[in-house]
Amino acid sequence: MKSNLEKVTSLQRKLNVAVPVTDIQTSFEKVYRDIQQEVTIKGFRKGKAPMNTIKSLYQSRVKQDVIQDLIQKHYSMALSEHKLDPVSYPEFEFDDLAEDKEFKFTAIFDIRPEVTLKKYENLTVEKEKLDFDEKKIDEVLKNIQNSRATLETVTETRAAQLGDLAIVDFEGSVDGAPLENGAGKDHQLELGSKSFIDGFEEGIVGMKVGDEKTLNLKFPTPYHAKELEGKAVSFKVKLNEIKKKVLPELSDEFVKSTGSGVASVEEFRKVVRNDLEGNEIKRVEDAFKNRLLKNLVKENPVDVPASLLKDQKNMLIEDFKKRMAQQQMDDQTLTEYISKWDKDFETTASEMIQSSFLIDAIARKYDLVCKNEDLDRKFSEYATQTGIEEARIREFYSKQDTLSRLTYQITEENVIKKIMETVKIKEVSAKDLKNEEN
Repeated sequence: MKSNLEKVTSLQRKLNVAVPVTDIQTSFEKVYRDIQQEVTIKGFRKGKAPMNTIKSLYQSRVKQDVIQDLIQKHYSMALSEHKLDPVSYPEFEFDDLAEDKEFKFTAIFDIRPEVTLKKYENLTVEKEKLDFDEKKIDEVLKNIQNSRATLETVTETRAAQLGDLAIVDFEGSVDGAPLENGAGKDHQLELGSKSFIDGFEEGIVGMKVGDEKTLNLKFPTPYHAKELEGKAVSFKVKLNEIKKKVLPELSDEFVKSTGSGVASVEEFRKVVRNDLEGNEIKRVEDAFKNRLLKNLVKENPVDVPASLLKDQKNMLIEDFKKRMAQQQMDDQTLTEYISKWDKDFETTASEMIQSSFLIDAIARKYDLVCKNEDLDRKFSEYATQTGIEEARIREFYSKQDTLSRLTYQITEENVIKKIMETVKIKEVSAKDLKNEEN
């Protein structure tokens, strides 16, 4: 075998390989023999069909098998010869195959970049100062009360107000024609819920039972129905009834009914506070970790293989699409958003790839790569946290892809712990932190 290496870009390589005739003939003979032993041909016992017959019947299939065999074998040999470490699947190009002449193929791929650790100690990283707002506890309690509220018809004569449930008849029209799916009878609408286009709920506020009114509004831009974007629309509305929410009293009895496991309002507030604080601490820590990795990348830039960048960027975009689909974002708005923030997707993807290379380099330097004992400790930790049997957790992580993600996560945790030994943390208020990031 003969091979030579070309440098296409800083991280892209092209291998040119020539396979000698002797290797080609050997591969052909092997594949033909394998077929001869496997197939049954009428008039011959299995494995006894003449080789000429085998060749005449299976020539096209054999050719593809031989090409695959030759490329797999000699590509691997060429990588070893040139001491190459690809990080992407190669793109192959090859000549037509004949038994009596040299077979040539090329492989183009990206290689792992060289990582130079310049500065990863004594990094200065900003961290949001945790400032817990007690009002958040009251908001959670109010939401729980709202979820168990009852509705009562308003009997006194008064105008509808935000928070009421209005029972309305309505008919919409655009350009003098009825609006498709734009009418309803005894429709229940919570005023302030933003369920209708801007101005509709606000227009009902102030109406009394029996009042009729025409609301002249406009559809927003963008809007899920493109043909209605920015168009004028009129709604004839009649208010039939007003209902109001009646919240249950926040008492010890109410607390017991929630199934929270506590028996008093005071205890319940503590439970809510602990949950909220836990969530806030996790949010702050996650944001700090991301900021730390961004800082690490900034101080130790790494060349990013184009293939990895493309794949990672596509993964980020696909994940974003799924999240936006759950929020019912229309296709056109989604496409416009992705186009607008294309550079941000690429920057994030680049930072993620660079940080992974840096994590790997630091882990190898300090022997922090995930070990079996690290996995055992993590499985035990998960079992304690979730109450799930450790055997079931181990079974879940027995698959290669899930195990790979976990081992990387543990390695990353080990490296961050190491970096944190010298990190200088600068606490900043949320307001100042956001301002600096904008």
